[in-house]
Amino acid sequence: MIEVQILECRMPASFQDAGRPGYRHLGVPLSGALDVEWLAIANALAGNPPGTVALEMHLLGPSLRAKAPVTIALAGEFSARIQDAAGQWREACNWRSHALAADEILVTGGLRSRIGYLAIHGGFDLPAVLGSRSTYARAGLGGIDGRVLQAGDRLAVGSGTPAIPQRLPQPPRAPGGPLRILTGPQREYFTDAAWMHLINDEFTVSREADRMGLRLDGPRLAHDPALGADIVSDAVTPGAIQVPGDGRPIVLLADCQTVGGYPKIATVIGADLPRLGHVQPGQALRFVEMSIEEALAARRRAAAALADCIASIVPDAAEFDFDALYGANLVDGVIDAKHSN
Repeated sequence: MIEVQILECRMPASFQDAGRPGYRHLGVPLSGALDVEWLAIANALAGNPPGTVALEMHLLGPSLRAKAPVTIALAGEFSARIQDAAGQWREACNWRSHALAADEILVTGGLRSRIGYLAIHGGFDLPAVLGSRSTYARAGLGGIDGRVLQAGDRLAVGSGTPAIPQRLPQPPRAPGGPLRILTGPQREYFTDAAWMHLINDEFTVSREADRMGLRLDGPRLAHDPALGADIVSDAVTPGAIQVPGDGRPIVLLADCQTVGGYPKIATVIGADLPRLGHVQPGQALRFVEMSIEEALAARRRAAAALADCIASIVPDAAEFDFDALYGANLVDGVIDAKHSN
């Protein structure tokens, strides 16, 4: 069995794939990658299908040792390097795949993009729970015993066959501008002034931020006094913006609950959901309203842009198999020009 061993993991890292659609009626959240586009790119670089389980890293990546030759891929903006068996270091570039020989160590550093993905050729060999290998730590589902990664973990790899290293010539640019939203199902629970604050004013991501959601600081969004701040619990999804009684909005993310009793003033459109996984505490956010037709068009454009991005991936000529190179018979029949027959 091919394995990689986790040597150090100081910040939360978990296994994530495309998630668990179809189980919300049983109270099971979607989970899955916060940025499904970067997950797909990491897997494409590793030679995997787009929804293959990968390691989602937050703020600081882990260090791992390959017990046999494997190919890993890095999607994100962070520092990383590889130490060979002789103790020599080489850079592990972002948006590329890299061949690791047996006993080589990958060290990933701080993530400027807040999250990043580490895919491995063949995927991580984990059991599927309700059709997904994604970790949902609150309920102990998926991943390794339903928990985040920790030092000492030994991870089985789905395929020990190294792949040809590849690179993404033009890394994806983080889109700027306001987050685009649709009017929420309980818009009538809020005053007109609250709606104007939402689409005109600036909010700041608080320190209360995780895979479940982001609580925002800024103008308080007042509820209509006649209706109050509570509803009969109904369905919620990633992207929904709930507002509890204190008026501080909460933007829900991949691990959000399946139902909630707070009114939802708006919903972030699907094309902008990947952006939410990268925001940091203290970061300013703004919102802009759009129509459902515009949201669907934006989703189509995002899908086309991702397809174009993946199609642009090319073999990485800078990565060589040095073991094979050194083991080859490169010189045969040396001739001395001064002593030729």
